[in-house]
Amino acid sequence: MISRILIANRGEIAVRIIRAAKELGLKTVLAHSKADRDSLAAKLADETVCIGPPPAVESYLFYQNIISAALATKSDAIHPGYGFLAENWQFADACRAMKIRFIGPKSSVIRNMGDKSKAKTLVKESGVPVVPGSDGEIDSLQKALEVVERVGFPVIIKASAGGGGKGMRIVCEKKDVEKSFNSAAYEAQQAFGDSRVYIEKYIAAPKHIEVQILGDKHGNVLHLFERDCSIQRRHQKLIEEAPSPIIDNETRMKMGEIASKAAQSVGYDSAGTIEFLYDIETRQFYFIEMNTRIQVEHPITECITGIDLIKYQIRIADGDKLDFSQDKLKITGHAIECRINAEDPEKEFNPSPGKISQLIVPGGPGIRIDSGVYPGYSIPPFYDSMVAKLIVWGADRREAVDRMKRALDEFYIEGIKTTIPFHKEVMRNRIFLSGQYTTDFVGKIQNQGV
Repeated sequence: MISRILIANRGEIAVRIIRAAKELGLKTVLAHSKADRDSLAAKLADETVCIGPPPAVESYLFYQNIISAALATKSDAIHPGYGFLAENWQFADACRAMKIRFIGPKSSVIRNMGDKSKAKTLVKESGVPVVPGSDGEIDSLQKALEVVERVGFPVIIKASAGGGGKGMRIVCEKKDVEKSFNSAAYEAQQAFGDSRVYIEKYIAAPKHIEVQILGDKHGNVLHLFERDCSIQRRHQKLIEEAPSPIIDNETRMKMGEIASKAAQSVGYDSAGTIEFLYDIETRQFYFIEMNTRIQVEHPITECITGIDLIKYQIRIADGDKLDFSQDKLKITGHAIECRINAEDPEKEFNPSPGKISQLIVPGGPGIRIDSGVYPGYSIPPFYDSMVAKLIVWGADRREAVDRMKRALDEFYIEGIKTTIPFHKEVMRNRIFLSGQYTTDFVGKIQNQGV
């Protein structure tokens, strides 16, 4: 049985895991870099161990040090959080080789689903709808031209081994195929050490819908409904809500069933997410990828279902069966999450690291703050810029939006620039309020002032 968990992550997700573990009666060990020795997570963990200098490649990505730390502290399990090593199948394999429980899915699932083109092929074989495009990777310009001829413009060339906007190129004309193919492959090699790419039909302005999955080690797989993650900038999510304001119940259940089927087909046994593009004109949806980890935006699913996803991740890793069935899951109310980042929205969202001289967080009914900062804390420049996640719940979407407006007005951070003004603007925007926003929303309000 798991009794001591080492957290191989930082910031708000490290704090979140520590809290869940403590409520389960488990001891916690935080593996931290030198830059994070004074973090909130370090103050809350039962024990801490330094795993290297500030650069992630020498600490949070150096899994040999993390495994050594787990062995030295007699930790039974490692929770990788999200990012860093969360979707690294070699790390998962190394944990199991040293008889340390990896709190996540099997390494074979991480490997197969982490390869986007392979994942697409696997789920397609299970009858899951996918975006029209290439069957697997494209290894030559001639094959790229053949696919483009078949699916028609516009298309998007994507890196097989990663995401986050790296190794992506949108192509609208035949004359640009060669240049885009070569530059996408080059960028993919630089970002992921893997130049493989594949091609999909480009859906210009879809919704980005993801379905939360939970699977155990006994063959049970359930879905916990969807989240709408369409408000993005450079493929990075900024605001999420659950459920989606425009998905009807019939589509919701169909999407959930297909997501569960896709996860079951690969033997999924942890918390994960199946992501879709949803065309609001045709009302068709298509699989794009699976994330084999907990998502940043998992709290909004917790708010509408009452299910603690981190606790279930830990319990599943410990061999527990899911103790609820699909028909017992219901959506209650509406939840919205705003990612509060140390960025200046008036200067192209440039990072704004520095010392938080004053911090006043919102409170009251339906408000949740997931954060790893405190007054006097200095945000290091080495990692992502997230300060906090502001999560609100309301009996319906209107109450959730009104509550978010009130909470943003109460949120006060001094010493750094944050994205709070941007979120306030979105909460007043007519397109957002209509629920009809798509992935091009941020570009529209920045360039056209809609």
